[in-house]
Amino acid sequence: MQIAIDAMGGDHAPESNVEGALSAATEWKDTQIVLVGDEAKLTPLLKNKPSNVTVRHASEVIGTDEEPVRAVRRKKDSSMVVAGRMIKEGEAEAMISAGNTGALMTTGLLVVGRMQGIERPALAPMIPTLDDVGVLALDLGANMDAEPQHLAQYALMGSIYRSKMHGISRPRVGLLNVGAEPGKGNKLTKEAYPLLEQLEGIHFVGNVEARDVLTGSCDVLVCDGFAGNILLKSLEGTAGAIFSLLKEQFSKSIKTKLGAAILMPELRGLKGKMDYKEHGGAPLLGLNGLIVKGHGSSDGNAIKNAVRQARQALSSGLVPSISKEISGK
Repeated sequence: MQIAIDAMGGDHAPESNVEGALSAATEWKDTQIVLVGDEAKLTPLLKNKPSNVTVRHASEVIGTDEEPVRAVRRKKDSSMVVAGRMIKEGEAEAMISAGNTGALMTTGLLVVGRMQGIERPALAPMIPTLDDVGVLALDLGANMDAEPQHLAQYALMGSIYRSKMHGISRPRVGLLNVGAEPGKGNKLTKEAYPLLEQLEGIHFVGNVEARDVLTGSCDVLVCDGFAGNILLKSLEGTAGAIFSLLKEQFSKSIKTKLGAAILMPELRGLKGKMDYKEHGGAPLLGLNGLIVKGHGSSDGNAIKNAVRQARQALSSGLVPSISKEISGK
């Protein structure tokens, strides 16, 4: 399999992207990894590179603050657009980018193309849960607005993802809402609820409140991108604040420092459970190719895990399975 990496995307590019690519290429020698970006900047970082790592030159970079549609249309030789074009033209089976989320979504729509039967692709990261199973949440930021039928499409794609990627035979699908009872919520969720109830191919368990997301109440959580992104950022912020408070408390005295030393292995395990780097990235589901969005501050380990995630999706036939289910072909 061949995977293209947008080597210039992300807060720590290109160093972290190269580091992750080299680590992945060393572990999975059957995978060809193409680093897409400025050859002059990448070459010095690739001394003693494995034979399954190559460079595809791209002269431009899309910045994090650029307007997505304008940037994708104007910067046709940017690392992100070139990587997307490689999928479109069959030169790569998947691409990974930690760059501008809006630009990556636009690249998916304008360059790679939307899957037949899907109106709006969704960003679908895994959120860790207390039972270690996790919940796939979509959409968490690709589209700020959604229609009821979009949420139904997200539900179906999410169910297929959990089945193909994680072996869950009958994934439980929940609708993010302000109350568990049917009839709660705003216009969107009230109209989406009966669609999900009647949708064949999914196991709908009803509304799920935000406070219950981490308890493992569902395997797939469906929401619009606005509410989903607020949920994600709230969870990230809360986790960061809790670890900061723990560090402050454990540093107060010799007694607390000794306690911290005893608990350190467990605390490291807890932090690892909540760490985005361990999950790799979030797929953009609903496109005619596999695109994995890495966190903007991804380090080498996160990029490597994104490659692992892409390999698993390709091996399981994720994109063809979703396309067949949605289009019926």
